[in-house]
Amino acid sequence: MSDPAAGRPGNTGDGDNYDPDVHDPDVSVPADAPPEGSHPDGSIGFDGLGGDADGVDERASEVDDLTDSMVRPASPDAEAEQALADAVDAIDVTDVDVFALLDERDQFKTMAQRVQADFDNFRKQSAARAQADADRATGRLAEAMLPVLDAAEAAFLRHPDEVGPLLNQMLVELKKHGLETLDLDGQPFDPEVAEAVAHEHGDGGEPVVAEVLRSGYRWKGKTLRAAMVKTKD
Repeated sequence: MSDPAAGRPGNTGDGDNYDPDVHDPDVSVPADAPPEGSHPDGSIGFDGLGGDADGVDERASEVDDLTDSMVRPASPDAEAEQALADAVDAIDVTDVDVFALLDERDQFKTMAQRVQADFDNFRKQSAARAQADADRATGRLAEAMLPVLDAAEAAFLRHPDEVGPLLNQMLVELKKHGLETLDLDGQPFDPEVAEAVAHEHGDGGEPVVAEVLRSGYRWKGKTLRAAMVKTKD
């Protein structure tokens, strides 16, 4: 209970500890006054402690000034370019023998050209050997077909109408792969492609092929088997 006569809160009689700052209200401040640190309209300052916008702007400008004065690290590309430039500048070329370097360069160039030429020759020789091996293998197959062609040719002489289409078809297909029949009838005799097994006299002169007794064949431009012929001079 308070003492109305003295205007003091209760329990503050004589002999009690009385603190005027605690027990006496500050009558100089109106009861409806806004809190300390607030704006007249009742809003609280930016920092909550009575600060105003000007102070905030001032502190922001101080931060901006500090960040502007800070040294920003360079990008990795810029650092690499600078390091390369420093390394180039550090090279001492006063003792470099330019003519010796050019001579060494020419030697390496000549060596590389020689290696390239050797490789090209090796590649061409390898291709030629592979083709020759393939031709020999197919040539042996074509040579194995010659007895079949001889039998078909003999049958053609007896039964041309029946065997002719079959023999012609075989020769056409084999020609696609390089096998050709030698056409020697009436041609000058050539021992490279023909073998004379019979001869008849004529008016004299150079011998020519009078009759083909067994056909000869050429395989990819080379004589696979010489023809057996009768000559006449």
